[in-house]
Amino acid sequence: MKENNNFSSLEIGVVGLGLMGTSILVSLLVSGHKVIGIAPLPADMDGAMDRIESQLNHAAEAGLLKEAVSHYLGRLHLSEDYNKLKHCRLVQECVTEVISIKTEVYKKINKHTAASTIIATNTSAIPISELQENVKFPSQFIGIHWAEPAYMTRFLEVTKGALTDEKTAEWVLSLSYSWKKEPTYLKKDIRGFVTNRMLYAVYREMFAILENGEASMEDIDKAFRYDAGSWITYMGLFKRMDQLGLSDFKEIFDNLFKELDNSSTVPPTMQEIVIQKGKGINNGKGFYNYTKKEAAAWEEAFKSFNHEIFQLAAQYPELNQ
Repeated sequence: MKENNNFSSLEIGVVGLGLMGTSILVSLLVSGHKVIGIAPLPADMDGAMDRIESQLNHAAEAGLLKEAVSHYLGRLHLSEDYNKLKHCRLVQECVTEVISIKTEVYKKINKHTAASTIIATNTSAIPISELQENVKFPSQFIGIHWAEPAYMTRFLEVTKGALTDEKTAEWVLSLSYSWKKEPTYLKKDIRGFVTNRMLYAVYREMFAILENGEASMEDIDKAFRYDAGSWITYMGLFKRMDQLGLSDFKEIFDNLFKELDNSSTVPPTMQEIVIQKGKGINNGKGFYNYTKKEAAAWEEAFKSFNHEIFQLAAQYPELNQ
C-alpha cells in the first residue's frame, strides 16, 4: 500500500492529553497534520503544552522535523471544547481504560463531528467490538493502537471491530503509511489484539520461571535482551523460525508446550508490587529500585535508543513486508 501525499492536509483530533495522547499528537504534527487536542477534563491541560514542546524537541534532536518546532506548534490547537473537532476527518481517543468514560467521550465526539468522521481508540485491552456498541456510527469506528513514544516508533496496530466497514480499515491503513508506520492489521477483533497477546504470554512465563526459583529476575531479563533482542528488530517470529530452518520446531513444541505455565491469575510477585504502590521509574519502586538520578538516566537512554532503533529498522524495510 503506497503513501498518499494528500493525507497531510487532513485535520485530526486527539482526545486525551496524557503522556500517550500528547505523544500521538506530536506524531501527527510531525506527519504534517493540523491537530486539535481536546482535554476531557480541565486538569488534563496541566503540563500538556510543556510535554508537547519537550516531545517535539526530542523529535527535532532525532532529525524527524522538517521545520522548526514553532511551525508545528502553530498547527496545534488545544481546547476543552469538543466543537473544535467539527472539521476533523479522524478523531483519536486515548482516555483512561474505563468503558463508561470512553462512552461519554464518544457521545461528545459524535455530537460535534460529521457522520463520515472516523473515531479511533488507542485501547490496548478493551475489545473494539465492545466499544463500538457505544458510538453513533459503528461502521466508522476502529482501533488504532500506538506504542510509546508514538512519534519515534514504527509500530501501529489497526483493529477492525465486528461492525467496522472494510473501507474504513483500508483508509486508516493507507493513512498510517503516511505517518511512516509499518501497521499490523487485525481483521478480527480479539481481546488484547496481536502485540499484547504475544507479550503477555511471555510475561506469564517469565513470572513462572522467577517464582519457581529457576532463574533470577536479572538473568531472565538478560536472556530475553541478548537473545530476542539481538534479532527481533531485524525479523519477525515466523521469519525467525524460517531462518533457523524449522526442522526442530515440531519436536520442541511437542516436548515444551505442555511444560509452559498456564496460570490465569495475577502472579504473586506482581500482586506484591501493586500492594506496595510500585510505579517503576515513576516513583523509584518496581521490580528494580531506582534513585531519581537513575530513573532520569534510564529515560534519557531510552530516548536515544528509540532514535537509534527507529533508524536501524528503516535500513531493512524489505524484510518487514
